[in-house]
Amino acid sequence: MRIATVATCNLNQWALDFEGNLFRTEASIRGAKERRAKLRIGPELELCGYGCEDHFLENDTFQHSWESMARILKTDLTHGILCDIGAPVMHKSVRYNCRIFCLDGKILMIRPKLLFANDGNYREFRFFAPWMKGNILEDFYLPLNVAQVTGQQKVPFGIGVIDCRDTSVASETCEELWTPHSPHIPLFLDGVEIIGNGSGSHHQLRKLDTRIDLILSATSKSGGVYLYANQQGCDGNRLYYDGCALIAVNGQVVQQASQFAVNDVEVITARVDLDEVRSYRAAVSSRSVQAAGLKQAFPRVFADIQLTSPPTHLDAYVAPTPPRAPVYRTPMEEIAEGPACWLWDYLRRSGARGFFVPLSGGADSASVAAIVGSMCQIVMRKCIDDRSEEVIGQVEQVLHCKHPDSFPRSHQELAHQLLHTTYMGTVNSSQKTHGLAKALAEEIGAYHMDATIDPITKALEAVFKTVTGKTLRFACDGGSPGEDLALQNIQARTRMVLAYMLAALLPWVRGFKGWLLVLATGNVDEGLRGYLTKYDCSSGDINPIGAISKVDLKEFLYWAADNLNYPALKEVVAAPPTAELRPIGDASLENHTQQDEVDMGMTYEELGWFGRLRKLQRCGPVSMFRQLMHHWTQHSPRVTAEKVKRFFVKYAENRHKMTTLTPAYHAESYSPDDNRFDHRPFLYNTKFDRQFDTIDEIVRLLEDKKDEEEGET
Repeated sequence: MRIATVATCNLNQWALDFEGNLFRTEASIRGAKERRAKLRIGPELELCGYGCEDHFLENDTFQHSWESMARILKTDLTHGILCDIGAPVMHKSVRYNCRIFCLDGKILMIRPKLLFANDGNYREFRFFAPWMKGNILEDFYLPLNVAQVTGQQKVPFGIGVIDCRDTSVASETCEELWTPHSPHIPLFLDGVEIIGNGSGSHHQLRKLDTRIDLILSATSKSGGVYLYANQQGCDGNRLYYDGCALIAVNGQVVQQASQFAVNDVEVITARVDLDEVRSYRAAVSSRSVQAAGLKQAFPRVFADIQLTSPPTHLDAYVAPTPPRAPVYRTPMEEIAEGPACWLWDYLRRSGARGFFVPLSGGADSASVAAIVGSMCQIVMRKCIDDRSEEVIGQVEQVLHCKHPDSFPRSHQELAHQLLHTTYMGTVNSSQKTHGLAKALAEEIGAYHMDATIDPITKALEAVFKTVTGKTLRFACDGGSPGEDLALQNIQARTRMVLAYMLAALLPWVRGFKGWLLVLATGNVDEGLRGYLTKYDCSSGDINPIGAISKVDLKEFLYWAADNLNYPALKEVVAAPPTAELRPIGDASLENHTQQDEVDMGMTYEELGWFGRLRKLQRCGPVSMFRQLMHHWTQHSPRVTAEKVKRFFVKYAENRHKMTTLTPAYHAESYSPDDNRFDHRPFLYNTKFDRQFDTIDEIVRLLEDKKDEEEGET
């Protein structure tokens, strides 16, 4: 056996936090060495943070990254361990996303990224150029501060392989794993036994399965060791990088890190038998034929290190790390843990003292509150069960508590300090939602209050009457549709104004320092349809559910009632969704006349169909109608056509709301988020003349055909 101990990691890096990023990078290398690893892989662009975006256009970002690299190389940290570190590098006045291989205080090779993520949330072509010169190595002249540390003037730059004394190592970066002809294919065929992948891969519901499948496929076809490293946490925007560093050998997982966590550094190691890799490869004749016929070999750079332990008669007692089943999360666990960890990172890095949630007793605000409750449970498990000094320090930082007696003893106590909720009722609110909001707040442990906003809305109506001489009335009282909508929006917007006032002052009321982050409570389907008031409770500082569908949220509430121990959620999700902005006559929800799906003219499940077809399958009105005719067999073509047309009209009318939408945790691939993810206009011709005429013509043809067939029978 030739046993090599290898390491990879999750790092919670932060864009432009060069000191913090350096500290975490060094900690991961130190952790790998403590476990006797001879190879360490780190995440993509770890020295500066992946999410720098347009800061990659600034020379300062490159300069500070090199300063961090010089400080790493100046110490003995890389002595006796081959390190693969992610950083931006400018070569011949071209910006590249690179992997830097280091050993014994020197740089061995710089490997630029070949293939870019340039869709959805990613704009890598905006910042970097891909390496397009093939398998060659050029001279790269080191910055003066680095050259003074290493004693080197130039190092190889390009696509090559690191040849150690006993094996060979190479790398690919993030997106390259996902492409049809990935670099690992020719690298494995050229004899490379270990490949590292430094990634900046974000969480999305149900995405991890695909990522693990790709890694296992890479090593099951060709044999070999694959080390996957990833960013973990919120590094400055709406994405949450979900870690899950992984080590695979010959198509099997041997080690896997956490997918969601609140600690900043997590190192995993495995003992891998390179003789098993060679045996696995040699046994597949078709692989041997392809390897023997490889047309172009990769250039080699020698590394004076032996990754495997010297062979002795004691080898029999050193077993390789055994295979294990991959760990997957259910979508409900992902909703409970992903946004929760994102919120914790955002809270502690923003300097805020906690969160404020306008708690209405409905499903959306209840989901947000439950996710904050989940956050408190995750954090306190690390503090109480794991006694993590790192996370204990994070809690002390957020709460400004230095005395042990002031430290929370349970997740409910932490929630009581961090989460502030208020039920903002009006004469149109029901006792049912009032009671549900209070019950849920008590179960989570939140600091909860009741507020009646009728005096504020009546004051606004009085001002309007003074200015115009007109008295506003709801439609049920004989008012016009415009009056009815205005009276609803007054209530909705008043809640947002009061929310920000309370968020600014509640810490002061309670004798704390600081301010609160206002959490928005709109889901992805409401944003897609525009079924929200601009600047209401869909507005806030950040939104943990803004890219999660209503269908998933309802399932999450059922799950959280049992698994997070918030039983009030079952009553919340069982109640019909309602905005409670129109008069109801009495206080019982059962008699309430305003229900979301009736108001919208479509169900939340139908909205999910519209969203996926619009974004994922890139359907315009006609294509969407054609697709839905085959899926919605419960509807006639005419009914389906009317639903599609209604959706596009409302989508177009309300698209402008997306330009002000609160930055939301990205969880769903059909998010209409205008800020970064969904680049479409916000001023539309809502008639869609050509499109709707085509749909109508198809409906007429189908109906004529049906009439003809019925006549023949």
